Amino acid sequence: MTSPQASPQAPTTDQAATKSRWLALYVLCLGDLMIVLDQSIVNVALPSIRTDLGFSQASLAWVVNAYLLTFGGFLLLSGRLGDLRGNKRVFLGGVVSFTVASAICGLAPNASFLVVGRAVQGLAGAGVSAVALALIMGLFSSPADRAKAMGVFGFVMSGGGAVGVLAGGVLTGLLSWHWIFLVNVPVGVAVVVAARAVLPADDVVPGSTKLDVPGAVLVTSALMIAVYAVVGGNEAGWATARTLGLLAASVVLLVAFVLREVKATDPLVPLRLFKLRNVSVSQVVGVLWAAAMFAWFFLAALYLQQVLGYSALEVGLAFVPTSLVMMICSLKVSDRLVMAFGIRPPLTVGLALAAASLGLFALAPVDGSFVTDVLPSMVLLGIGAGIAFNPVLLAAMGDVEPHEAGLASGVVNTSFMMGGALGLAVLVAVSDSRTASLAADGSSAVEALHGGLQVAFAVGAVAAGLAAVVGGVFLRPQPMAMPEAPAVDEHECDSNCPEPCPA
Repeated sequence: MTSPQASPQAPTTDQAATKSRWLALYVLCLGDLMIVLDQSIVNVALPSIRTDLGFSQASLAWVVNAYLLTFGGFLLLSGRLGDLRGNKRVFLGGVVSFTVASAICGLAPNASFLVVGRAVQGLAGAGVSAVALALIMGLFSSPADRAKAMGVFGFVMSGGGAVGVLAGGVLTGLLSWHWIFLVNVPVGVAVVVAARAVLPADDVVPGSTKLDVPGAVLVTSALMIAVYAVVGGNEAGWATARTLGLLAASVVLLVAFVLREVKATDPLVPLRLFKLRNVSVSQVVGVLWAAAMFAWFFLAALYLQQVLGYSALEVGLAFVPTSLVMMICSLKVSDRLVMAFGIRPPLTVGLALAAASLGLFALAPVDGSFVTDVLPSMVLLGIGAGIAFNPVLLAAMGDVEPHEAGLASGVVNTSFMMGGALGLAVLVAVSDSRTASLAADGSSAVEALHGGLQVAFAVGAVAAGLAAVVGGVFLRPQPMAMPEAPAVDEHECDSNCPEPCPA
């Protein structure tokens, strides 16, 4: 008599487990959103920060660079620590540290405090970003649910830049620059409380694998030096001994790291990971895509502010269409396209639309209007990014074993980070060179800046287009249908069989 009474509870238990997984996803996305926002939210507020804290024009760049250095340098190490020590533990530690660092930044009395706080934010952000994707992959095993979850997370990663520009403009315009950091404090506290409640316990065996400390030192140093060389390349000059020397040092350290990993018993990054075709191809796509994406956010804000004369608040509001369209495509369209066509067609089409968006901005005139010259590009980028980001993430993570998901997450985040930093530096250098050339020929300051931006947008369009080609040609298609259940001997009766066994 107990069996009929117990059976109705099964769906309720399944529904509770499903609800818990989706709550965990939203908590992870909220935590990662804080990290993504802080990569772009400061851009609109930099003039106010410079005035209040007395930064020089040269030192102001460290408000951004300090974050990029530590964030980019510690992604791989953070991802591996998640695999070895527990992804939940690393995630919670990162959120707590990021929240404290945000308070330091928001209350910073001088420039030095702010730069130190930004460096700690970057280090903590690396921990959060490197393991969030791995945690999501562990929560969702069904291809349909995983595609939908990746759509949500993809919106956070791709749309966070647009939301950051909007939030930066609104908070700076209506309150003050302090609030672009202080707003993280209540959000961070909420994420920590919720994550402790809904994230599954870490499933690792303490001490089962040793951390490759020499390898960690080598790759972290190489990445930090590379980021430092790239973000300072435009100011110091790309052909100077300083820039070339730093890049050479980074290459030497990376070569030493690879040699170390070949011989290490427990390598930080098992090189066999890159023998997986989709993992390697997705890294190339990620670098090119991030180069175009980072540049688009930065250059578009510059065009609106310094060419069209928009205020900080107006710039933020101008990015609303991008955010809304991207949200709809990421949450409602991308997963359905992946389930219907696999990862390759949506990725190719999405990146092609992003390339078209950058191409339209390259044609925008110096006296352009929002409706005819800005809005179409905003909408196209929203559609393209909303469609493409999900399959990029699925390609990068789909072939990886669960016990190396944290490392793979760190690798894909590193490729986006390095691609974004390098792409932005290169496109700003191209823009500055063209601007200087036009100014020397007698163009006005606004016309010269506009001409430089047009060339940079065109180069960004080429990068996005190349990413579409690489992904479309080289990615291995992945079937997204549910795997078939294993065959069962027809004479083997299941204890849960609802009807008598035919045998």
